[in-house]
Amino acid sequence: MADLHIDDFCRDAAIALTRLYQYFPRPQALYVSDIAGAEERDEVGLYSKRHMACLHTLLWLADEGFFRYTSLIYEEGVEQAVLTHSTFVLLSHLEVPSELQASALPNNKWISHIRHALKERDSMHCERLLHHVLAEALKLPKATNCREPTVTPPVADKSNLPTIEEMFASL
Repeated sequence: MADLHIDDFCRDAAIALTRLYQYFPRPQALYVSDIAGAEERDEVGLYSKRHMACLHTLLWLADEGFFRYTSLIYEEGVEQAVLTHSTFVLLSHLEVPSELQASALPNNKWISHIRHALKERDSMHCERLLHHVLAEALKLPKATNCREPTVTPPVADKSNLPTIEEMFASL
């Protein structure tokens, strides 16, 4: 029996990573309807299993450090998503082994082969590529799962701050 949920996972992950790569380093919203297709809610207002599987693919990729995002857009996608450093390096600088190359592309990087597999609608090749990308990611330094801004304001000297009593006394 074919594992269709794994096929869907690999395709959704490939589309999400290529979209984020396309706009790197600018954060982008990723919508499930843009990745898995628009689906109507049922009579109770719940999304389909396919829609939720795609959403959880995005959340899993973020939890595993492939990209960061600022917030969930209800159950429709993620806001301000951007590739992590290690994912960017993996997709753009590491070469695909010769046994995984389905065709001779001028650029032998992961992102080129993933895009080609998506364009050709070759789900088996896309799945093989994604499995190897996930395995290669284990070799790279793990990014923190911190969803805080990458630029934080400097810590102010707290000794010069007024006390609460001083603040209210001036009112």
